[in-house]
Amino acid sequence: MEVLVYILLFVTSITGLCFIIERGWMLRWHKVIPPEVESAVESCKDRANVPMLRSICEKNASPLSRLLIVAADHLDQPKADNADAVQTQARHEIVQLERGLVVLEIIVGIAPLIGLVGTIAGMMSAFSELGHTGLNDVAKLAGGIGLILKATLFGLLIAIPALIAWSYFNKKVEVLAVEMERLCEGFVRRQYRDEKK
Repeated sequence: MEVLVYILLFVTSITGLCFIIERGWMLRWHKVIPPEVESAVESCKDRANVPMLRSICEKNASPLSRLLIVAADHLDQPKADNADAVQTQARHEIVQLERGLVVLEIIVGIAPLIGLVGTIAGMMSAFSELGHTGLNDVAKLAGGIGLILKATLFGLLIAIPALIAWSYFNKKVEVLAVEMERLCEGFVRRQYRDEKK
């Protein structure tokens, strides 16, 4: 049973590490909000500049680029409809940015529990053996209990970095979402400024 617990802890730690590395790579600022696209959208003052912006967005595929392309595609519609289309696409992009964070959240919850299961199983085994042999070798019992408690320690050592990464990535997605919203809202507002409200 203890071997199974350690295998599960090992698999959990490798899974957590893979998701931390993958999310860290995918949530880099310049990958989500490329500087070229950011400067292009801020310099796009009217509809005559939209083809230039679209071209830059197509060359720099990113969540922000996809949002701006949706906004550009809906410029012939009323401003409210355009904003709704961008908002729908934004929800999709945020879900993609949050992909994998649920795995880290699960690891935060289950790693200590797997460690606790290992500790309980080990203690049951140690005390069962103690019932058969008696208290002849207290040092051996203490060493066995120390070994058993390592499962809980490993579970916590897996959960703590996963919790830190999960919190950091959640906040980063939130900040990226606010910045993308600011850029898209500014773009849409500039394209419709000559129309009556």
